[in-house]
Amino acid sequence: MSRDNHRVDASPAQDAAPPPAGPPAAPPYAPVFAPVPASRLRRLATPVGVLAVVVGAFAYVGTVDPNEPGHYPVCPLLRLTGVLCPGCGGLRSAHAVAHGDLATALGSNAFAVVGYAVFAAVWVLWMVRASRGERLRITLAPVYWWGIGALLLIFAVVRNLPFGSALAP
Repeated sequence: MSRDNHRVDASPAQDAAPPPAGPPAAPPYAPVFAPVPASRLRRLATPVGVLAVVVGAFAYVGTVDPNEPGHYPVCPLLRLTGVLCPGCGGLRSAHAVAHGDLATALGSNAFAVVGYAVFAAVWVLWMVRASRGERLRITLAPVYWWGIGALLLIFAVVRNLPFGSALAP
C-alpha cells in the first residue's frame, strides 16, 4: 500500500460548525462593559494622596532639622569630591520652607524653592482638572527639557565657583 491511498479529504465544509445564533460577536479589542464615570471623590483621591505624601515629607523635614549633623546622610558627591550637586541644600531649604523662612530657603537651594513653587502650581492645575473630570496632561517639547537641564547644570557649576558662593548652602 502506498501513502497516496490513505489521503484524507479535509475540506472546510466537513469540519465547520454551524454559525452561532444571535448577534455577531464583538471584536476582541472592544470593551465588554462601557466605562463607568468616576465620582468626584474618586477623581480627587490621587492628587489629594500625593499632596498628603508631600505634606508628610515636609512635616518630617520640618521636625527633624537637617542642619544638625547625624539625622540625614551626606550627599555622596559632596563627600567624595567636595563639589556641591544641584540638590545640595535641598533638605535645608525644605526645612526653611516648612518654617516659613523663604529667605533662608532661597539661600540654601534656590533651585529647589523654584521646584516647590512649580510643584504647587502643577498640583493646583491637577486638582482643578480632576474636579472637572479632565486628565492632567502636560507635555513639554524636548527643547524645554534641555533648557531645564542646562539651567540645572549652570546652577551646579556657578554655585561651586568663588563668585557664586551666594548660591551655595
